[in-house]
Amino acid sequence: MPLPPAPNKRAALLAPSAYRQTVGEDEPEELPAREVTASAAKPAAGRPARKTRAKATVPAATQEQASTAVPAPPPAAPARAPAAKRTAAPKPAAARPVAAPTAATPPAASVPVKTATPKPATRQRAASGLRKMFVLDTNVLLHDPTSLFRFEEHDIFLPMVVLEELDGHKKGMTEVARNGRQASRTLDALVDAQSADIVEGLKLNATGHTAAGGCLYFQTEPLDYELPASLPQGKADNQILGVVAALRRVRTDCEVVLVSKDINMRVKARALGLVAEDYQNDKTIDDVDLLYTGALALPPDFWNKAGKKVESWQSGAHTYYRIGGPLAAQLMINQFVYFEAPGEPSLYARVTEIRDKTVVLETLKDYGSSKHTVWGVNTRNREQNFAMNLLMDPEVDFVTLTGTAGTGKTLMALAAGLTQVLDERRYTEIIMTRATVSVGEDIGFLPGTEEEKMGPWMGALDDNLEFLAKGDGGNAGEWGRAATNELIRSRIKIKSLNFMRGRTFLNKYVIIDEAQNLTPKQMKTLITRAGPGTKIICMGNLAQIDTPYLTEGSSGLTYVVDRFKGWPHSGHILLARGERSRLADFASEVL
Repeated sequence: MPLPPAPNKRAALLAPSAYRQTVGEDEPEELPAREVTASAAKPAAGRPARKTRAKATVPAATQEQASTAVPAPPPAAPARAPAAKRTAAPKPAAARPVAAPTAATPPAASVPVKTATPKPATRQRAASGLRKMFVLDTNVLLHDPTSLFRFEEHDIFLPMVVLEELDGHKKGMTEVARNGRQASRTLDALVDAQSADIVEGLKLNATGHTAAGGCLYFQTEPLDYELPASLPQGKADNQILGVVAALRRVRTDCEVVLVSKDINMRVKARALGLVAEDYQNDKTIDDVDLLYTGALALPPDFWNKAGKKVESWQSGAHTYYRIGGPLAAQLMINQFVYFEAPGEPSLYARVTEIRDKTVVLETLKDYGSSKHTVWGVNTRNREQNFAMNLLMDPEVDFVTLTGTAGTGKTLMALAAGLTQVLDERRYTEIIMTRATVSVGEDIGFLPGTEEEKMGPWMGALDDNLEFLAKGDGGNAGEWGRAATNELIRSRIKIKSLNFMRGRTFLNKYVIIDEAQNLTPKQMKTLITRAGPGTKIICMGNLAQIDTPYLTEGSSGLTYVVDRFKGWPHSGHILLARGERSRLADFASEVL
């Protein structure tokens, strides 16, 4: 089967682009989720504008800062943005590192703008010429306390009920409570930093966030609005919807957009003819197919085109190739390349140097051969061999492994760790941890010490250690296997994520299993524990996320894969083929 052609552009950092828009609305509801009452909304004359994948912003300097605290008399006819046809951006067709898709230019109608991380790059401007005013739901501030500064030059409006709910969530030691307290401190700092009247709006860049060019408005007086009788007037969600409806009549000079992590809240808003958006800044990428895979197939005509210009030399057990041309601009440090074609010499190499529009490729050690076993384990496919080269390289401090169930992630990480701890004495011990997220209902409190409480979560560790101990001491009898198993367990420590804050690991081999269930903040906490001589391995399956409020795009594992690509001391591999059993492989495909 012919190999896919190489991408024609260098893989770009797939950070959240400004004002991106997802086509679907199937992400899980973010904390805190408020109870929603079904409503029989009045039919609107025109449905709310559907979104386009576009960046629509307006220069801040050309707009007036109008106060929204006191409602102005409504115009003769309510101004409503004309409906814009929703168009979906073309989806990349391959799961390999490609450049982020360019957003389409929006039509002349008012287009809802998506929240995202601001970038210094030049942005397209909205053809409608209208500024945006974003009304934030409480769950946005509790999800990201810095969301106030993520809307570039646009304005932000906070209803009074949002401040009331924020005050109700500030107590406790949970992440939601901490975010609530941080959001309250941020609002207090913005008020203290300015002497202007709060009714006229507060500059969001007053505390040093230069990317935020808009103003923050508080609801200082009641706003008149009418909602269907089926919506309870005292419910916080419905009060926010009423504020958005009132602002649409008052602020005819800008487009009012509700931003909420509550899916049902957004559905109710659209049923009332209001523009509602999800908060997208927490998503690393829109499509997990765009995530960096760590490997690239060379084009079928690679040797014919580059054969005469390739410089090669031998150093020790490795062969090196220096290549140039358009292909060199697409590669990253520690990215793997391979060439497989009938009748042609195969090549499996890793990028070790990028300089002067040329790259140096280093051939790999074949861990699939019986001569190069790692604690009795041999790799069974191409991607496993790539992963083992990263795990056994002392110059690579951070390794991420993703793949479906049964691809050998935990087994290879443990085998490489035992070899480097017990045989090579490179690290002093193995530390293993994972997120304690249940697949089903929680079974309650667990007795014993920290390690005993973590025991039920470490079934994968026990299964793989049983296999590794049997393979190493299989000819030594029962006493030999028992001694080997005792030696292995003496060098493996099981730790809980709850007690990682403030620790420093020196010369440790750290394995973070089921990392897809960690948030980016938790992942940062773990990785920053690494001291001199420590290696960290993050493993997970993005298709098996059990945390209720994480998606494939917002998982901490996706976050670190995207942020660490191209760093000389890190590597990533997507393991594509399962090696557990034919039953497990078939189940992964059809279920």
